[in-house]
Amino acid sequence: MADSPEEIAKHKKLYAAIGIWLLVFSCVALALGKITWLDFGPPGATWEDILIGLSVSVVKASLVALIFMHLNHEKGLIYKTLLFTFLFFLGLMSLTLFALADPIRESFDTLNTVKGMLNRPN
Repeated sequence: MADSPEEIAKHKKLYAAIGIWLLVFSCVALALGKITWLDFGPPGATWEDILIGLSVSVVKASLVALIFMHLNHEKGLIYKTLLFTFLFFLGLMSLTLFALADPIRESFDTLNTVKGMLNRPN
């Protein structure tokens, strides 16, 4: 931690600079979403737009985590925990994508084959 007034002033300058960078990246993200000539490819969200938007978000999240949450001075255990959390997140997202790509859609196919007879009263 900062003990002397010089170190405190140095930390204030760092936090102000990071705050300005976060404001700049927020404006960039807003401009990417609102300004039409910054839209790559056809209108709407394409993989290029999503990649650029996620890149800006990763930079902003990294700045917040490393500087404001002081993760740049942590021991190795926190990085192992973050890696485990990231791998767990990837696993859950892959399960979600596998479920969406499942060719067996029994509930929809049943309604199509019986032509709604299951919903009619006897």
